[in-house]
Amino acid sequence: MIKSELVEKLAAENPHLFQRDIENIVNAILDEVGDAMARGDRVELRGFGAFSVKNRPARVGRNPRTGEQVDVGEKYVPQFKAGKEIRERLNRS
Repeated sequence: MIKSELVEKLAAENPHLFQRDIENIVNAILDEVGDAMARGDRVELRGFGAFSVKNRPARVGRNPRTGEQVDVGEKYVPQFKAGKEIRERLNRS
């Protein structure tokens, strides 16, 4: 599901709300999650899962084509761990 599909589904389930308002709400939630992760914070949505930021330290890698050593810089990557409720829902079906 992409963001526009989520907005359409929420609009269909809540006909008393305007679609632009739902889109603003979805954007605000996603922006806040992104901002929190950019600060290095962990974001937990009970029953769904937790988003966190993982540090990958600098290392020496190899160019697969030439075999030559390449310095790979430090980077931060997003990580998601599914919550218990969502795992159970996935395994029920």
